[in-house]
Amino acid sequence: MSDAHEHHVELPGPSEARSPLVSHELKRAGVWFALAIAVALVVLLAQPLMLIMGALVLATMMDGGTRLLGRILPISRGWRLTIVLLGAVAFMAYTFYLTGSSLAAQAQAMRGIVEGQVARIGGWMQQLGISTTPDDLKSLASQAMSSMGRVTAAVGTAVGAITSGVMMLVLAIFIAVEPKLYERGVAWMLPMEKRAHFYAIADKMGWTLRRLMFGRLIGMAVEGVGTWLLLWAGGVPMAGLLGILTGLFAFLPNIGSIISGALIIIVGFSGGTDTGLYAFGVYMAVQIVDGYLIVPMVAKRATDLAPALVLGAQILFGALFGIMGLFLADPIVAMIKVYLEERSKALAGKKGLIQTGTGGAKDA
Repeated sequence: MSDAHEHHVELPGPSEARSPLVSHELKRAGVWFALAIAVALVVLLAQPLMLIMGALVLATMMDGGTRLLGRILPISRGWRLTIVLLGAVAFMAYTFYLTGSSLAAQAQAMRGIVEGQVARIGGWMQQLGISTTPDDLKSLASQAMSSMGRVTAAVGTAVGAITSGVMMLVLAIFIAVEPKLYERGVAWMLPMEKRAHFYAIADKMGWTLRRLMFGRLIGMAVEGVGTWLLLWAGGVPMAGLLGILTGLFAFLPNIGSIISGALIIIVGFSGGTDTGLYAFGVYMAVQIVDGYLIVPMVAKRATDLAPALVLGAQILFGALFGIMGLFLADPIVAMIKVYLEERSKALAGKKGLIQTGTGGAKDA
């Protein structure tokens, strides 16, 4: 009995933290607990997260313009960024100053035209035996807008939209003034061995976003100006307003073109069948030029995102984060794609080094 007691070795029990089993299980539980907290924070902080993402996208656009000016003007970065900001403000002020009053009148008239055309479509559908009224279409649209995410409720009012826009602009300017400062700040929180990989991913993300936003701006300009000139030449009502709306909606891939196309066709057919067919032809021509010329030349080379993936992301981010999610779905998906690609390259490189080392050891 005494011999058995002498050879008995006490091992840590489940209640002791130094047990390897308990330590392992605590680590697993901590990971899941941290993941649950992260998901809850994303839901609760949806508005500031989307504002920060919007500021990063704006800062990328400012940085791209500053870099382009650097190829022409040998001046400091601060002055080039100032020129970009002043140019953007001057263009917007000049545009709205010249067209503000006429666009307001056209917007009011367009609302009446769209409501009248929707009523005609509802009557035509009732003649075909489809029991749908214009009120049903209006309620469906209002339900779709009200089902948007948490950000929509925060920026739904004019004051909220203006405040959010100003906050994004100010944050974007601070980031664009010295982006490397904030990049080094994020890298400082990472382990030393991870920083080189982080810098590589950050540079690739910045390059991808600059190309994506440059292509988006070119597409907005081509679609907006082209739609305005062609509709004006064909005598379509409210050509200027339709051109501006088409250019703005061009920022949203897939969904934006559908919305602007519906407006163009509805307003076009209000002027007659020939005018409506001409407006439809203009819409198709502009979309073909943008889809088969602008996007492949600029944006697709940088991101190469599948249209179904972008549309699915827009639906998901729109339901989660509202209007801001729709606008930022494409850049977010592009950054996720860059991260996954760079991570897979790093893992493949490590695997190749391991296999090479193993092969060398076997040869030895």
